[in-house]
Amino acid sequence: MLALANPRGRVVVDAALLAEDEASVVFSFTRSYFFVDTDRPRELVGFLHSLMPRKPVSELYDAIGHNKHGKTELYRALLAHIESSDDRFEVAAGQKGMVMLVFTLPSYDLVFKVIRDRFPPPKTATRREVMKKYELVFRHDRAGRLIDAREFEHLRFDRRRFSEPVLEELRAEAAQSVEIGDDSVILSHLYTERRLRPLDLFLRESDPAQGRVAILDYGESIRDLARSNIFPGDMLLKNFGVTRHGRIVFYDYDELAVLTDCRFREVPRSRYDDEEMSGEPWFFVGENDVFPEEFLPFLGLQGEPREAFLARHSDLLGVGFWTAMQEEHRAGRVPDIFPYPPEKRFELREGRPVA
Repeated sequence: MLALANPRGRVVVDAALLAEDEASVVFSFTRSYFFVDTDRPRELVGFLHSLMPRKPVSELYDAIGHNKHGKTELYRALLAHIESSDDRFEVAAGQKGMVMLVFTLPSYDLVFKVIRDRFPPPKTATRREVMKKYELVFRHDRAGRLIDAREFEHLRFDRRRFSEPVLEELRAEAAQSVEIGDDSVILSHLYTERRLRPLDLFLRESDPAQGRVAILDYGESIRDLARSNIFPGDMLLKNFGVTRHGRIVFYDYDELAVLTDCRFREVPRSRYDDEEMSGEPWFFVGENDVFPEEFLPFLGLQGEPREAFLARHSDLLGVGFWTAMQEEHRAGRVPDIFPYPPEKRFELREGRPVA
């Protein structure tokens, strides 16, 4: 696979990708669709699938811009899998969210996300506002760091395929979106996403070397989102997942925001000692205000992951990085975010500056 770039008004080969995994990242479910003008999309997808046989056909249709047919292919594949399997939907691994109920079929590589009827404090978003965040992700540059979410309506499943804990959650927390009958479960609205291992669980399960690589790429993920004019909002590790290629990506969108809409501030100095000890802020906090110096205590990183993060990404904990990135976007200087590592780029390897 030859990656073409257009520096200084001339087309050049920026990289040559020779491995299946390298090609798979280019066509990832975390990157924006190509828009391919072809009279024979099926033949093109067949060719791509011969190069990347592990990638679902539905994702390849998505990747070339035929996302409606990709959604159809995913639904067909899901129905076929349900017919040929007998496991039941279970609550997905990881900490439960305040906005979504998430369940999965253990034998199938998807999660199903249903919006709760009510969001407990401190969540203040409405159902419609959450749906608008998912629409934003669908239309925005995902930059290899946001999972593609497909929206479905009025799906009917056999009730026997649901575990009792999932049925109890749906009945108690999402009655507006579910109808549970004697024989069937009808979901009026849901999203599907590729299933990933939550980053907080991955760090607990991995050895120190794997954990260091993951936490460093967690920081790179936040940087890439900023480069694409996205602020994730809720940066807790549980809201990021690990792909099979080891890349860290974001998948919880209810607090996601456009970066240039945010106001990054330093925490004002307290006037009195008892103000700092207060559980409530002693200063005004606007709706779009963000205080980067509060990120680290909020994340709860300890030991080696904390030290690795600070060594590489300490600038993310100050206002300067974020305001500088905002200035870049407002000036129209949008950086390239490549789906392959810098050492693959010919210009970098030859020691010449990249355009």
